Amino acid sequence: MALAMDRIRQDIPILKETFDGNPLVYLDNAATTQKPRAVLDAMTRFYETDNANAHRGMHVLAERATIALEDSRRTVQTFLHAAHPEEIVFTKSCTESINLVARGLSQAWIDADAIILSILEHHSNIVPWLQVKEERGCDLLWIDIHDDGTLNMQGFEEVLRHGTVKLVAITAQSNVLGIRPPLKEMIQKAHAAGALVLVDAAQAMAHEKIDVTELDCDFLTFSGHKLYGPTGIGVLYGKRKLLETLPPLLGGGMMIGEVFTDRFTTADVPAKFEGGTQPLAEAVGLDAAIDWLTQFSWDDITKHESLLMKKAYDLLQKIPGLTILCPNPNPNPSPLLSFTIDGVHPHDLTEILGRKGICLRAGHHCTQPLHRRLGIPASTRLSVGIYNTTTELDLLAKELPEAVKRLQ
Repeated sequence: MALAMDRIRQDIPILKETFDGNPLVYLDNAATTQKPRAVLDAMTRFYETDNANAHRGMHVLAERATIALEDSRRTVQTFLHAAHPEEIVFTKSCTESINLVARGLSQAWIDADAIILSILEHHSNIVPWLQVKEERGCDLLWIDIHDDGTLNMQGFEEVLRHGTVKLVAITAQSNVLGIRPPLKEMIQKAHAAGALVLVDAAQAMAHEKIDVTELDCDFLTFSGHKLYGPTGIGVLYGKRKLLETLPPLLGGGMMIGEVFTDRFTTADVPAKFEGGTQPLAEAVGLDAAIDWLTQFSWDDITKHESLLMKKAYDLLQKIPGLTILCPNPNPNPSPLLSFTIDGVHPHDLTEILGRKGICLRAGHHCTQPLHRRLGIPASTRLSVGIYNTTTELDLLAKELPEAVKRLQ
């Protein structure tokens, strides 16, 4: 059944905004998504009726806050099909989630150990491992891409034979090329080689069903704000037995068992990773975002976004001097496209389009190694979400050629 676009768009208050008489055409969903009214109302309601610190105090508001936090944890557990709610750790971002794993795992590593990354990775899944390399002396081994942007699986198998690979950290979907690596195959091969696998699912969570039990990944991370939820909350999924072996990233209140003048013990998972006051309203907002998104079928979302991306691909191909960096979306459409235009800087292009209310992303998208591999300093990115329409792409098709003419 097709998505009811009028109702979906009515759910998103910001889509009513206009700019100098132009409607908002928001095509920067890979950076962050806009929020449905259900998310905004849930967060407001929490502050108006339930606001207190969770897991602290016996009064009624503290109990309500605790219930709200743990209800959100169970919602995320169900969403990911994790085995236990304790396998869901709340952080402030996907970035913090990856850092938590990097800092925790690497304390037991030595300079002979290695980490495998792909050239597709976001800086958030590169810099923490570069820090590990600097601090522990570990090797970073890289998986390259083919000329069509797909991952070089033969190269992956070659670096896996390094012999002391401790971890493979891989994106579920490139935020520049839209490439979806064959995660299940990679996880099976990594495990056969004795390596753990962390999946950075930030770009994928709003667009496809991810089942951590089926994937058998060891860790998975994502951010709420790219899933139609609020900023300020991220998720780390980790297999319980692995989380129990990791040290906490932060020390402070709520992550302790007991504290003495000369030592301390940690709480059980997930509390030992959630030191300090948690982002409670944000957890409530994430809960509401997942409830809102899961009222739609993944098949309907995929069909809708695929239609949009095929139309976007066709309209971009008509622009002289425009090069699309992403593979042709017809066999395996992804929700984003990146491109360059001869003689036109991405920042200038997106600034002009922005004056017309059309929001695209310009820059290296926190993927400088990938852009160097592609031989370009920057690109322009178009990324869709569940609320985008073909009418919005028609507006882009009208304004883009005019913007290019002004700049060339």
